[in-house]
Amino acid sequence: MELSWERPEEEWRSVSHLALGGWLAFYALFLLHAATNKSGFLVLDNVNLVAHEAGHLFFRWFGYTATILGGTLGELLVPLLIAGYFFWRRETAGTAFAAFWFFENFLYIGTYMADARTLALPLVGSGEHDWEILFGQWGVLVRDQQIGGATRSLGWIGMLATVAWLAWMSRRSGAPGRVPSP
Repeated sequence: MELSWERPEEEWRSVSHLALGGWLAFYALFLLHAATNKSGFLVLDNVNLVAHEAGHLFFRWFGYTATILGGTLGELLVPLLIAGYFFWRRETAGTAFAAFWFFENFLYIGTYMADARTLALPLVGSGEHDWEILFGQWGVLVRDQQIGGATRSLGWIGMLATVAWLAWMSRRSGAPGRVPSP
């Protein structure tokens, strides 16, 4: 596949009814699992961990605070860049999946933030807790639970909005092919 910087026509690629049903079932099961999972870890978190650790390495070039924050930035940038690619190509299902993945990251990021004082989560590497360090630097360590909860809420809102957007875009099209841009 050739990568082109030229923007495709303004119409979005639609999702067939069968594919939409499959995607909606996947999202419903994932959301149900996320809502009932008490461990705080979801299947995508293994992929996110790789992006998180790579983010620390990449952002190391920008100083200590950026190195610590880079883990979270890395796990957000990977799905965001993928979403940007699919958005650019006007691929409805791909944009929705990558946006859903982006917002799913907020669930674990929020859990990680809320753990800044209790330090109960298992850590990779040096054993330093990113959010304990960052919240300590910023003077908000005592608010770790509130910040973590707000971050998790943002993730839930974003995931639900993404699923609603996919359903709306698919409903607009009515048939497989292209969807006019909003």
